[in-house]
Amino acid sequence: MTDSTTAYLSLGSNLGDPLANLQHAVFDIQKRVGDIQRISPVYQSSSWGFDSNDFLNVCLSIKTNLPPDKLLETVLQIETDQGRIRYNEDGYQDRKIDIDILYYDQETLVSDKLIIPHPELPFRKFVLRPLADIAPQFYHPILNKDTRNLIQESRDKGRLEKTAFRLFKDRAEVFSHTNFIAIEGNIGAGKTTLANKIAEDFNAKLVLERFADNPFLPKFYEDRHRFAFPLEMSFLADRYQQFTDDTSQYDLFKSFMVSDYDIYKSLIFARITLQEDEYALYDKLFRLMYKEVKKPQIYVYLYQTTERLLDNIKKRGRDYEQKITPEYLENINKGYFEFIRGYPQQNNLVIELGELDFVENQDDYESIIDKIVKFAVGLPR
Repeated sequence: MTDSTTAYLSLGSNLGDPLANLQHAVFDIQKRVGDIQRISPVYQSSSWGFDSNDFLNVCLSIKTNLPPDKLLETVLQIETDQGRIRYNEDGYQDRKIDIDILYYDQETLVSDKLIIPHPELPFRKFVLRPLADIAPQFYHPILNKDTRNLIQESRDKGRLEKTAFRLFKDRAEVFSHTNFIAIEGNIGAGKTTLANKIAEDFNAKLVLERFADNPFLPKFYEDRHRFAFPLEMSFLADRYQQFTDDTSQYDLFKSFMVSDYDIYKSLIFARITLQEDEYALYDKLFRLMYKEVKKPQIYVYLYQTTERLLDNIKKRGRDYEQKITPEYLENINKGYFEFIRGYPQQNNLVIELGELDFVENQDDYESIIDKIVKFAVGLPR
């Protein structure tokens, strides 16, 4: 087996969604090149050598078993797979993704296809600055100067700013840094199923709503007006106790928490089901409790059409749910969207499910995970 070598790469993008492009490339590098050791902060820089959109740039170090020529071949294929088109014209162009090999340990190489160290490295501050974040004392094998000295000597006057964004080597690392994700949705949207799958696939502590044990729920669907208030009060008491217990106790063996509900749903449902005077009393009590509960770092709302919701409710076969009306489901959806609009400071992600079937179709499930990951990466740290 070939011994692993530490290589240093520089990545840049200024087309489409540059942050998403960089993250996609980092994921591919982790899968196809080797284990990423360090990732620098993300920098925003003016275009270098031509006038165009700003770039986002990042550097990373990686342990790889690939020799230099195979490393070049692999990163070029990653660029191609991500949609980069290389033109024959001389000069610099916009690019969806650009991956350069900066160093391959202390080796030097000159061939028709590859020069190591990268010949432009000493002149590009947008490369040197992020490189200094992960390898400040790495010495250039020809110039015999470390990264910090190269920065001091660089005459690059281009604009360069560190951003608040961060990249991750794989999706599991993204989820582990979210701390707490709430999966919400209407009745029958699949929030419990999705929360279970995320918990299993990404090592999360699972927090599930214990709705099935509520003795008022079947009675409520039989006589809404009579049992609405005791139902909502019992839900609030149960959710508050369970939610505070579960979210305040971290599991050292889990990477983060994921729940299939957020306690604010209590107020959403209460607004729909309770009479005006009942709701006024309920609201006062809820507001006191809501101040004390843990808020999710990402709030995911699964939106599904009423027709699909009714079909899902019918399929899962809970007798007491079969009398749920389309109007009731539509009111719940409206309540959730009013909540989302009312808390713009919360990191809200609405996913329209449409025809997606993340239970039976793995590709549909992966597309939902990709949406959550992309949203999480885009949050400033």
